Amino acid sequence: MPYPLDAAAVRSWCGLALEALGRERERIDAINVYPVADGDTGTNLYLTLESAARAVEAAFDGHTSAGTAPCLADAIGAMAHGALIGARGNSGTIVAQLLRGMTEVLAAGDGSADALRQALRRAAASTYEAVAHPVEGTVLTVATAAADAAERSAAGAAGAAGADAAEVARAAHEGARTALQATPGQLAVLGRAGVVDAGGCGLVALLGALADALSGEVSATPVAVRADAPLPEAAGCEVADRAAANGRGGPEGPAFEVIYLLEAGDAAVARLRTRLDGLGDSLVVVGGDGLWNVHVHVDDAGAAVEAGIEAGRPYRVRITHFGGVTRAKEPAMTARAVVAVVPGPGLAGLCAEAGATPVAVRPGEPPASGELVQAIRQAHAREVMLLPNDADLRHTAAAAAEQARTEGVRVALIPTRSAVQGIAALAVHEPGRSFDEDVVAMTAAAGATRYAELAVAERQSWTMAGVCQAGDVLGLIDGDVVVIGSDLTRIATAVLDRMLSAGGEMVTLVLGADAPDGLAERLERHVRARHLAVDTVVYEGGQHAAPLLIGVE
Repeated sequence: MPYPLDAAAVRSWCGLALEALGRERERIDAINVYPVADGDTGTNLYLTLESAARAVEAAFDGHTSAGTAPCLADAIGAMAHGALIGARGNSGTIVAQLLRGMTEVLAAGDGSADALRQALRRAAASTYEAVAHPVEGTVLTVATAAADAAERSAAGAAGAAGADAAEVARAAHEGARTALQATPGQLAVLGRAGVVDAGGCGLVALLGALADALSGEVSATPVAVRADAPLPEAAGCEVADRAAANGRGGPEGPAFEVIYLLEAGDAAVARLRTRLDGLGDSLVVVGGDGLWNVHVHVDDAGAAVEAGIEAGRPYRVRITHFGGVTRAKEPAMTARAVVAVVPGPGLAGLCAEAGATPVAVRPGEPPASGELVQAIRQAHAREVMLLPNDADLRHTAAAAAEQARTEGVRVALIPTRSAVQGIAALAVHEPGRSFDEDVVAMTAAAGATRYAELAVAERQSWTMAGVCQAGDVLGLIDGDVVVIGSDLTRIATAVLDRMLSAGGEMVTLVLGADAPDGLAERLERHVRARHLAVDTVVYEGGQHAAPLLIGVE
């Protein structure tokens, strides 16, 4: 007996999709040659669906606590939202938009076969809308073929008993499988490699899981990832593929992948699309209702992040350096890399420009160890320096380092407790020297940097400096509150004086998103006037948790 398309079916779909992508992850990674051969499409799709599944489970838990049952709109909406906030890579971002397109139809609460047919059509159309320069022979083509097959199924059933949702889903899955096998003849880089499109392969697995959830007949048949034979007509070069797809492209392609969530209005996002389209390629912007997921490949990662800051409020910024992998089927390995957790988009851009792989986090949403492991993998290095930059992340970072070591990566956990210590460690990083010497130098630089931050109290509390009230400005040195007041500039100067009373040669100021105008200039003047021979450097960090971070070396 087929199952109805309801909240329970969506929950089952998520579970089966995770199982399918878990089985296929490595095989999909291995055929990832377009748009960049960075070998992570399967992993990115798995992580995207993992976020979607968590959101669905949270929706069910919330209704259970309230003594109610979730409806289809609740479940499919949670799945789409979870995919949006957890989308990874080009294909993960497109799949998030596909789920959002389905939600636009299914949120009406109708789980009929006709509603599913319309949802698949809307999903396919929405993916084309999200991609700046659509290319055939990719996941977009596979999604369209799935929608076409679903419509044929519904048309064939007209006049008879009518198709149920399970039959429509199965037809969509078969249509997608057929279209996937044709992708090597549509995109030259796939034909030369003799493989199907990796993103399309993931979508076939996803649609197969939907068909299984609705039919109750689970099939573990692997998706065919190889073309029947290399296609001689698929001639040309990858550079031509990229140029045709994006209207630009050089022999190596852009150096960075930049992804972030963005809180912004529609008009600002429209301007952002235009600006990012001029900066790079593989541009995908998905979402709506004030929340967007932005994905682009660029040479200037800082400019891509700055564009997001101008458009609204970016967070969860992820910047990955491709390391010249666009010509290789497998990612090129580098000798050594740095992975750094940072609290703001400005710091993420700064780290990326210095050659590090940043993991930018939002206040109250610390990264899980799995996210740090994924960042280590994306660094494509045999040796990695991991900078947690937060005392509360030491156990999470240690777990990530241990997991990465089991995968053959030599990882050193540099004990940085603040982003300013991370900046100091990154400044002395030297890949040319031995691993152990680099660890010692980076650890010493971090340890020689005292750190402080300014924060705003959220409620009344006892501190080492006395009782604070909600709204008070707190000055913390090495994690302890040392001064409380109402004026941010005065607290900042008091903290600086305390830190510099023990000596120092360099002051680092990292301005938060809410730092008042002119704060840096006032503090620089104060340091020049009160502390001779002390240099000051200022960075726009963009962090929201602390208006100001201070480091003294």
